[in-house]
Amino acid sequence: MADTTKKLIEGIITPMITSVSDRKHIDFDGQGRLLDRIVAGGVNGAFILGTTGEGCSLSERMKQELIEFTVSHARGRVPVFVHIADCCLENSIALASFAERKNADYLVCALPFYFGLTQEEIYRYYIALADNVALPLFLYNIPAQTKMMISAGTVKRLAAHPNIIGIKDSSGNGTYFNTLLSEVKGKYPDFSILVGPDEMLASTMGTGGNGGVNSGSNLFPELFSALFKACKENDRKRIIGLQKIVMHVSSGIYSVDSSPMSFLKGLKTALYLEGMVSDCMCEPLGKVSGADIETIRENLSAVKKEIAETV
Repeated sequence: MADTTKKLIEGIITPMITSVSDRKHIDFDGQGRLLDRIVAGGVNGAFILGTTGEGCSLSERMKQELIEFTVSHARGRVPVFVHIADCCLENSIALASFAERKNADYLVCALPFYFGLTQEEIYRYYIALADNVALPLFLYNIPAQTKMMISAGTVKRLAAHPNIIGIKDSSGNGTYFNTLLSEVKGKYPDFSILVGPDEMLASTMGTGGNGGVNSGSNLFPELFSALFKACKENDRKRIIGLQKIVMHVSSGIYSVDSSPMSFLKGLKTALYLEGMVSDCMCEPLGKVSGADIETIRENLSAVKKEIAETV
C-alpha cells in the first residue's frame, strides 16, 4: 500500500523575479536585495526559475549560478524551491541533481511544452522524473504556457508517489482547483495544493487551499503574508480589505502593458522603480516603455499608500 503521508507545505511562496544585467549575466546585487526583502516581508519560501523568474530564457550556466546564489544567500531563512522544467527529461534530472548538491529544498516542474501529451504520458513523465530525483517534487499546472492541463485524475494518481508532495496550479480555473481539493485532498490530506494567480489566493484558501505562489509577493510580501494570515484566521473583514488591494495590484501594475506577458513586465518595472532589481528583460521579452512606465509609477504609489493604511 502506498505511503500517503506528505509534508504539508503552506503559506506564501514567492516566485522570484530574476534580475539580469544582460542576456548573459545575473545581477546578484539586485537578486540579493529582493531575497532579503521578501524574507523580511514574512513569506514562507523562495521559488526560482519559474515563469515570473524567466527561467526558460536563462542558460544552464545562469540557472546553476542562480540556484547556488539563492541557497547561499537565503542561509536557511526560507526554503528554496527550484523549477527544473525542460523539454528534455534528462536535462530536468540533471538540474535537479545540481539543486540537490547545492542544498535546495524542493523541486517544481511544469510539463514539457513542445509535444501534446495524453494524460497517461503526463503520468509516466512525472513518475519517471520523481523516480530519478532526490528532492521532494511539486507538479506545476500552467496550461497558458504548456498548452496542456494535468487532469485532476492524473494528479490523484501521481499523489500516491512518495516523492510527489504537491501541486502549484496556475490554470486560473476555479472549478479545476476545487476538484483537486475534493478528489486529491480526500485521500491525501497532506498533499499541498497551492494557487498561482494572485487574485485567487483568498477564494482558494476559503475552500481548503494551502496558500499561494504569488508573483505580487515580490513587490508587496507583507500584503500577501497578511492576506494568508487573515485567511487562516477566517477574518472576513480583513480578507475583503486586503483582497481589494490585491486586485489593484492586478489592474494597476499587471495589466498596464498590452503584451501577453504584461503581468511579468509590469511587476519587473515596478520592482525597478522601487530600486530593487534591474529592468532588463530576458530575450525575447522586451521592456515596458513610454507612458506605460509612468502609469505603473503612479499606480504603484497609490497601492503603496493603500497598503500603508491597511496592512
